[in-house]
Amino acid sequence: MIRVLLVDDDALTLELHRDYVDRLDGFRAVAECSSAHAAIDAVLDRGDEIDLVLLDVTMPDGTGLDVLRHVRARGSAVDVIAITGVRDADVVRQMVSLGVVQYLVKPFTFATFRERLEQYREYRRRAVQAAGAPTQAEIDALLGALRPAVPVPLPKGLAADTLARVSDEVRLRGPVSAVEAADRLGMSRVAVRRYLEHLVAQGRVRRAARYGTRGRPESEYAWVLSALADGTPHGG
Repeated sequence: MIRVLLVDDDALTLELHRDYVDRLDGFRAVAECSSAHAAIDAVLDRGDEIDLVLLDVTMPDGTGLDVLRHVRARGSAVDVIAITGVRDADVVRQMVSLGVVQYLVKPFTFATFRERLEQYREYRRRAVQAAGAPTQAEIDALLGALRPAVPVPLPKGLAADTLARVSDEVRLRGPVSAVEAADRLGMSRVAVRRYLEHLVAQGRVRRAARYGTRGRPESEYAWVLSALADGTPHGG
């Protein structure tokens, strides 16, 4: 079992990441932190209980870089996956130099999250197999385990970041109608309905008739909590 520390200053994001981790075989969220200082303390005090840190980069009391510098200086070799909206190339370079094994940019889908953590799980498995004096082939396979697969394209006209926004609207505020979601997101009803119907087709959202209003019943969209299809988005 891979024991995971979640670090993010946003409570909803922590909740979402906990849900994502709990849905993956072989992973368990064992602790959560909402600040850089708490993350440092957790890694240093409970290092033998943590295998992987999902680390936010921007927090009120420090950055993910600060966390990494402190724990590396104290000898911690814990594995870290950065999860952030920061796209600065210099930050990425510094994070990699401090031992980050993956850099996951928000917003992303559950499919992407699952893919990256499964790659990490394979990386750990291969690292154990390659212990001692690994061959060149074993080293290549170990490093290759962390390379992302080619993403599956969305249907024409749909964008991943917008899909993440619509999905979070349903997950956090649902059940909702296309009209309600469009008004809150500042999008056209036709566009929102396309994304909602895509999520229905992927098994992520359930459509039902909403009664109790005048005229024809409108469609209502609700998040399907138990589904594990590839379209679960994250826009945190």
